[in-house]
Parts: sequence; structure tokens; C-alpha cells
Amino acid sequence: MPRDLVFDVFDFNAERPDGEPTTERWANALSLFAEPGAEETTADVWRRAAVYFEAKDYTTAARLLGGIVADHPELTGPRLLLARSYYHSAQLGRAEEQLRELVDRNPVESYAHLMLARTLERQGRGEEAARWHRLAEVLGAG
Repeated sequence: MPRDLVFDVFDFNAERPDGEPTTERWANALSLFAEPGAEETTADVWRRAAVYFEAKDYTTAARLLGGIVADHPELTGPRLLLARSYYHSAQLGRAEEQLRELVDRNPVESYAHLMLARTLERQGRGEEAARWHRLAEVLGAG
């Protein structure tokens, strides 16, 4: 795991200007009981990425998820959350790329079809999006 993806204990007490704990504080709390010097597992990174996503820090979530997807391209969950992170951080081209890969790998993943349709709509490609909306509806996500 690259060093920049490993948690830093010095961020644990970080607070936002309003006094609330930072996202890093919650994400790093996941590693409090890990063995010193232990390497972060893919599952650890996945959990941290989910914390960042829930905190609406989509760019950090995408950075973490990108490593998981690169190492495990066959996994649907991380790729879908990566696409959602890209979508919410307005990286629509990247979201589209991940979603197209998802529907190629797993054609019955209805939510990927729906997200692809919404991504295309946000890019002003309504006619193309209509096809993906129909597929999502047929698959039960519409």
C-alpha cells in the first residue's frame, strides 16, 4: 500500500473550525487497534474510503478506491463506489469510464445502468442517457 494511503496517527485529534472532528479522525479510528507497523489491508482501505464517501469527501474516497480497483478490477462494490465518488465530485468522464466498465463486466448490475444514465444526462447527452434509463428500468433500478 502506498505510504500516502496509510493512516497518520497525528491526524486523530484534528478538528474542523466548528469544533467537530475531521473525517480523518473517524477514518483513522478504524486503525487504532491495529498492530504497530502492520500494513493496511484492502478491507481496511475499503472501510476508510466508505467513511470519506459518507463524509462527502468524494475526492479522497476516489483516491483510495482507485487503488483498490487497480488491484482488484473484478470487484463490483469498490468500482461502483469509485464511480459514485467521481460522479459526486463532478469528474463525469471518469465516472462514465468506470460505469461502462461495470456494465461490460456485469450487465445485470441495474444501479450501474442508472448511474451511467444520470452521468450522461449531467454531461448534456440526454438521448444517449435514455437508452441506459430504459435498461435500468428493465433491470429493476428505474
